[in-house]
Amino acid sequence: MTGTGLSEWEWPQQGENGRVRIIPVIRISRSRPRWCLPATLFLATFFTTTWVGARMAHNFSRGLPAFTVRDFAVMVEILQHPSRLLDGLPFSLTLLAILLAHELGHLLACRYYGVDATPPYFLPAPTLIGTFGAFIRIKSPIPSRRALFDIGIAGPLAGFALLLPAMAVGLAYSKVVPGIAESGELVFGTPLVQRILERVIFPDVDPVDIYVHPVARAAWVGAFATALNLLPIGQLDGGHILYALAGRYHYALSRLFVLSLVPIGLVYSYSWLVWALILLLLGTRHPPVHDPVRLDPKRKLLAILGFLILVLSFTATPVRLNDGF
Repeated sequence: MTGTGLSEWEWPQQGENGRVRIIPVIRISRSRPRWCLPATLFLATFFTTTWVGARMAHNFSRGLPAFTVRDFAVMVEILQHPSRLLDGLPFSLTLLAILLAHELGHLLACRYYGVDATPPYFLPAPTLIGTFGAFIRIKSPIPSRRALFDIGIAGPLAGFALLLPAMAVGLAYSKVVPGIAESGELVFGTPLVQRILERVIFPDVDPVDIYVHPVARAAWVGAFATALNLLPIGQLDGGHILYALAGRYHYALSRLFVLSLVPIGLVYSYSWLVWALILLLLGTRHPPVHDPVRLDPKRKLLAILGFLILVLSFTATPVRLNDGF
């Protein structure tokens, strides 16, 4: 917050009774973005995702399961031969492009409404996918429910617009290997969008026999991140959309949606119980946006589109251990 100042400005709003009233709003003047840390994190994430992408490419080219206990030795070998990192670029560039599109959607919407926000922060991680995702931090009040809605939905729309063709291209480069999807220690769930595209591209192939190309694997990660962000809870993207739609009912609905993760976790994957706990710890309340004006019909249609994207991207069992391995 260093170098920013507070200024009060007046903003006309039309109430539900048709009267226009003037509401004073405290606005934080836009700070100069600092690019050193975001750039460093991006480069680190580029390396970690390229590294794990090279491991995926190694397994894919040999018809091996996507994730095995032998992967650690492969990853060490890749570091010993850095030129092999080039094989990981299809995965890393696809994934980073999807995450960047998502965050730039938020950032451009913030700029449009004069809301101060940081550049995207990417989070490198020694995980199966090489990252914990990305985020931006909003540093000033959001002036209206319309602005809140647009900022919240812009990210998922932009990310999905990129992951959809990426998923199609990745599946087009996928191949048929009998039983491959169930042959490793880990089995990945299939979101509806992937299932639909598989039926189009591999109409006569059992889904368990489709070896997903690393590009499609990156799109899978993008779909999971999109679904998670669209959950109508707290200050997730879906929480912003819910607040713009429901206002004062947001808190009760947000807690209800958190509780709905419990039966999903008990039936499908215990990971949703962990997410429910994390979301409760992060909080289900939303900062107030003092605006009585309801959303217009076009934005309500966009909210329906956002819900459809959630349905298409959601996976009840994202990852599970292979009991028969």
